[in-house]
Amino acid sequence: MAEDTRQNKRASFSALTELSTNGMARTPALASGKTGASKKLVIKNFKDRPKLAENYTEDTWLKLRDAVSAIQNSTSIKYNLEELYQAVENLCSYKVSPTLYKQLRQVCEDHVKAQIQQFREYPFYSLDNLSFLKRMNRCWQDHCRQTIMIRSIFLFLDRTYVLQNSLLPSIWDTGLELFRTHIVSDSAVQKRTVEAILEQIELERNGETVDRSLLRSLLGMLSDLQVYKDSFEERFLAETDRLYAAEGQRLMQERDVPEYLHHVARRLEEENDRILSYLDQSTQKPLICCVEKQLLGEHMTAILQKGLSNLLDENRVTELALLYQLFSKVKGGLPTLLQFWRDYIKSFGGEIVCTPEKDKDMVQDLLDFKDKMDNVAQSCFGRNEAFINAMKEAFETFINKRPNKPAELIAKYVDSKLRAGNKEATEEELERILDKIMIIFRFIHGKDVFEAFYKKDLAKRLLVGKSASVDAEKSMLSKLKHECGAAFTSKLEGMFKDMELSKDIMIQFKQHIQNQSEPSNIELTVNILTMGYWPSYTPMEVHLPSEMVKLQEVFKLFYLGKHSGRKLQWQPTLGHAVLKAEFKEGKKELQVSLFQTLVLLMFNEGEEFSVEEIRTATGIEEGELKRTLQSLACGKARVLNKNPRGKDVEDGDRFNFNSDFKHKLFRIKINQIQMKETVEEQVNTTERVFQDRQYQIDAAVVRIMKMRKTLSHNLLVSELYNQLKFPVKPGDLKKRIESLIDRDYMERDKETPNQYHYVA
Repeated sequence: MAEDTRQNKRASFSALTELSTNGMARTPALASGKTGASKKLVIKNFKDRPKLAENYTEDTWLKLRDAVSAIQNSTSIKYNLEELYQAVENLCSYKVSPTLYKQLRQVCEDHVKAQIQQFREYPFYSLDNLSFLKRMNRCWQDHCRQTIMIRSIFLFLDRTYVLQNSLLPSIWDTGLELFRTHIVSDSAVQKRTVEAILEQIELERNGETVDRSLLRSLLGMLSDLQVYKDSFEERFLAETDRLYAAEGQRLMQERDVPEYLHHVARRLEEENDRILSYLDQSTQKPLICCVEKQLLGEHMTAILQKGLSNLLDENRVTELALLYQLFSKVKGGLPTLLQFWRDYIKSFGGEIVCTPEKDKDMVQDLLDFKDKMDNVAQSCFGRNEAFINAMKEAFETFINKRPNKPAELIAKYVDSKLRAGNKEATEEELERILDKIMIIFRFIHGKDVFEAFYKKDLAKRLLVGKSASVDAEKSMLSKLKHECGAAFTSKLEGMFKDMELSKDIMIQFKQHIQNQSEPSNIELTVNILTMGYWPSYTPMEVHLPSEMVKLQEVFKLFYLGKHSGRKLQWQPTLGHAVLKAEFKEGKKELQVSLFQTLVLLMFNEGEEFSVEEIRTATGIEEGELKRTLQSLACGKARVLNKNPRGKDVEDGDRFNFNSDFKHKLFRIKINQIQMKETVEEQVNTTERVFQDRQYQIDAAVVRIMKMRKTLSHNLLVSELYNQLKFPVKPGDLKKRIESLIDRDYMERDKETPNQYHYVA
């Protein structure tokens, strides 16, 4: 109570005497002083300590012991819990704590010791394992409940005396220690408990339903008592190891790989579920490792040998993803899978490339195979860089097992896609196909072979007007330039440039013809080809009609008048014409090659000719002439009759004009057999590539030696391998070096034969 007296500006404070919680009385203290003076509050103890009543300690303990016994026997407690708590507090205040703690421990120990008898007596000892576990669980649950209640009464003791003595276990820990010492550490009880738990887990693994809450409680008990690891986990892991080792061996024999993989995934899921449901978290890592080791680690090679090829052949994406996922968990799993994946690609791809019977479909098969493997790497192997790089390496290895042929076939495949007759794809689809082709093209070592065949096919497309789209052609050229550099595509770009310049020249030539006094009734179109850009063609002298010869001379004078110092060489093998023909059915236009033109024009002069007569009149080479006659008399559009009839042209055959020829179209294109590539032409193209390679090797050797002046053989060869962009054998390099020595570009060192010197 405080009273403010304004008159004298004084204040007084008083404190009422009250009993403290430890039985001590606080003395009242008064403080007074003038305004602004410091105030003091003095608290003093009782002069005499209150004494406990006689026999208070013994009587209080008897009360507490009765309460503990009532809790342990599950009977009602005679006293109020608050009263019992206050009694414990009072005893602790009078330093009876050590005795009280010992007495409490002894009472609890006697009770726990008595509990062991129920597991040894005849009726309980003869229980089946499940009933035994239930009994053990009930005993443990009762013990926990009792310890919690006892601790609530003796809480003051637990929070003062026990807390101040670090060596003493708390009441809860004492309860655990007693249960562990007298019940769980009993060898017979512990053995049976662990065996019964293991039996329940095995039953569950075999598909039966078990009481998971019971297992969770008992395993929690072992964990709380700190015997989980030694008494249970070691045996559990050993049993798991034994079970899955046997199961892995058995199922690898009985099941196919997809089924086995799904089984392993299910087992891992089950074990993870067990950890969440009743096993201790500390068991997770060793348990999962054990399952993975026995079901996967021990059988990695067998699984891959038995099933990887089938999974990839059948494109089993789900199982492949599962395989990758499972193998990524096992030590050494992914490197093993990587090796088998690489070997599979090499084997499968090698079969595509090295089987001549499959040459027709080789490139399409390679594209399909690459798409398939890309899909597996992306969707199943998680875009793992190691797997993508291994795939690239494997493709590069197998595609170069057979030199030159893949490069040639890729060039022909591109040709088939870029031809005017190709209606399979839209422009977008064609662009996608070309992008895929470039991926395969990157793997090829002999890119010069591709260039040679591509150039030959491009020339045909440009000269015969068979190109599907100039945009597509230029897009492909751009891709090649980006991949191989400007030097690779310079000649190809020159071919396009020639075609564009030829168009401009022809516009000027037509104007020139119109200004002539005697305009020709033949329309001449000439393509001017720069010899270095285009494939080399064998020159062939043929006998042209006088009108054509005259027109050629007119063009020659016109062209050389504009470009002095140049030389024109006519290539009749590449020429084609449109002829107007009259049949009984009516007039038709025939789109034919120059050779076909020369043969057909002969029938304006006579009715029938022999092969020899035609050869003499036209000057066409024998093989070429026979193919030309075959196209005119034995193909679909038979504008000539052959006598005798047959598919092949022989020397004694005679030909006459087929005036009865009929066709639904007005303009008929007669297939030009001579434009089809022969085996001989293929060989010639390949030989030209090899000849070009020799020139490149020579140039590289001279370039290196000019820079280094002196070099050993091994270093020179090593430098050549770095500079050359095509595969070459050491023996071929040695031959070229010898050739250069013979031609005095370089010389051997007189003392060290393996040393070379540049000759300036």
